[in-house]
Amino acid sequence: MIDTAFVSYVTVMSITPGPNNLLLAASGVNFGLRRSVPMMLGITLGCVVQCALMTSMLAILLSWMTVVRLPMAAIGCAYLFWLSWKIYRSGSPKEGEKQQPMNMINGALFQAVNPKAWLMATNVAILFTPPDGNMLHHTLLICLGFALINLPCILVWVVMGDRLRQALRVEWKLKMFNTIMGGMMALTALWLLVGEVRHALN
Repeated sequence: MIDTAFVSYVTVMSITPGPNNLLLAASGVNFGLRRSVPMMLGITLGCVVQCALMTSMLAILLSWMTVVRLPMAAIGCAYLFWLSWKIYRSGSPKEGEKQQPMNMINGALFQAVNPKAWLMATNVAILFTPPDGNMLHHTLLICLGFALINLPCILVWVVMGDRLRQALRVEWKLKMFNTIMGGMMALTALWLLVGEVRHALN
């Protein structure tokens, strides 16, 4: 269960670009590492809760997800489009001091509308939950393993953003960065939405 395949899958899914990591990089640039830590912890917490739900109630949730998967994806992607606009509209370095990054609770709740996070949690449950044995024990192990792998992976994005912060003190450079990150977030939302629509039509 907690084997090389599990570590590899969670690492790849956690460290590759997606809504969480784009938000974390943008937060690192606009608010710095220290102020972004609560959001980072909340993201890992939210993903762990999703894994716990998916692994402990796999059969029920999978049948439920087939019904609501597309509407949930549409709502989640609409929220991602809104976030991309917010990133694009982020202000100058001085204005950034007045704004606040996501707190831990909001970071965790964001996972409820993050299509990539649901996909990751579902796949972890399907691929790495054994068909028999102590379900509580397996769920706890999966959640612990997920948290230990996910947290350092997403930390990379916050640190990268924090390191870029000094280089982006000039207003036009920060605006260009936020425009690129907002555009990438919008493209991510569009890519996820198109994938979900194709899945629903097949």
